[in-house]
Amino acid sequence: MAALINARRMGRIEGEFVVFLIGMRVNRWWKVGQWLRVALAMPRMLRELAAHPELGFLGAESWFGRTTVMVSYWRSMEQLHAYAKSRTAEHLPAWKAFNKAVGTNGDVGIWHETYKSRAGDYENVYVNMPPFGLGAVAGLVEATGPNARAARRLAGGAAPAEVPVTSLPPELEAVR
Repeated sequence: MAALINARRMGRIEGEFVVFLIGMRVNRWWKVGQWLRVALAMPRMLRELAAHPELGFLGAESWFGRTTVMVSYWRSMEQLHAYAKSRTAEHLPAWKAFNKAVGTNGDVGIWHETYKSRAGDYENVYVNMPPFGLGAVAGLVEATGPNARAARRLAGGAAPAEVPVTSLPPELEAVR
C-alpha cells in the first residue's frame, strides 16, 4: 500500500485523456460459474495492458461488491477502441465468451461509461491520500496557491472569469 501524502495535491496530465468506467453486477449470486467467469476475464486484460503501455492504458482503481466498478484512464479514445476491437488482445475473446455464456439471460450484468476529457477540462484534489485515481496515473503536484481552489484548477491556475451575481436566495444573501 502506498504511503499517505499529508498535503493538498492534484493530478495534472498533459493533453486529452479518457476516463473509462466499467463493471459487472451479480444478479444471480448462486450462478457462481457465470459471474466468476466474467470476473476472471478482467485481471487477464489488466495484465496485458500493464505489459503493453503503447496500448494507451494509463492505470485503474477498482471497487468490489455486488456491483463492481473500475475507473480506468486511457491516453486516447482511439487507443481504447483499438484495444476493444483487437482480434489479438484479451478483450474480444472475453466479450464473445460473455455473449455466448450469458448474453441477455440476466445472470450477470456488465456495464461501461466512457468520458473524453479535453486538455485542462478536469479538476481534482487529494488530501491525506496515497497517489490515487488520475493523480496516480498522471502524477501529483501541489494544490496550493493558484491551484488551491477548484475553479482555479479548472482554469489551469489562472483566475476564473468573475460571474456577476444578480440575486441570491434570502438564506445566502447574508453571506455575500
